[in-house]
Amino acid sequence: MTKIKAILIDDEQGARNVLTNLLERNAANIDIVATCNNLEKGVHQIKALHPNVIFLDVQMPNYAGYEIVNFFDTIDFEIIFVTAYDQYAIKAFELNAIDYLVKPIDRTKLVKTLNKLESKLNQQAELVDYQALLKTIKDKDFKKIVIPELGNRRIIDLDNIIAIEANGAYSNIYLKDNKTITVSKNLKYFEEVLPKDSSLFRSHRAWIINLEHIEFINKTERNITLAKGTVKAKISRARIEAFEEIIL
Repeated sequence: MTKIKAILIDDEQGARNVLTNLLERNAANIDIVATCNNLEKGVHQIKALHPNVIFLDVQMPNYAGYEIVNFFDTIDFEIIFVTAYDQYAIKAFELNAIDYLVKPIDRTKLVKTLNKLESKLNQQAELVDYQALLKTIKDKDFKKIVIPELGNRRIIDLDNIIAIEANGAYSNIYLKDNKTITVSKNLKYFEEVLPKDSSLFRSHRAWIINLEHIEFINKTERNITLAKGTVKAKISRARIEAFEEIIL
């Protein structure tokens, strides 16, 4: 069996040791040819050793993992990102179907990722367009949101969302096609995962609204009409000033 050459890039020695041990125990066909503690050293080793795959930490000093694209004209190796808490990266990976591992690394997830890697290499599948993915991560230019649901993922275009209303432990999402869907995520979940520079704005403890769909605001009654009157949301007194700073 041909060995799959791998390079590990992570600024934490402990993280490199853990991943090395996991790979040695669960992937006999992986040959770790180098481990590096920063991106610059990793780039040097990649150019010298030509690995099939690199395991790349997202957040490191000096250069973030996604900045690897700036060091190569062409990405001719597979990348498996490793992240501890980078929600933006995770969302981008899900949308672009790139493998990722979350620290602490789950053995079952690692095995599935390695199986996918081996399958792609054996079939000589075309490489994913990493430049597009990494630009998405770098610019945080997300056009969709991924909502986990009972083992599945619901993908919704951000532009299609008129507003999100709190409904206890659930949320009602109002969409442009006059549909309303209820998901088992509270409003705090959406506030944390939505891109900070999107047009979605927390107007009230019970509402997130899409500024692109505003028709009218009544500051006396503190409500907002959206999407030709199809949705009426609330705005709190405390949020009016922040709201006006954005739209005026």
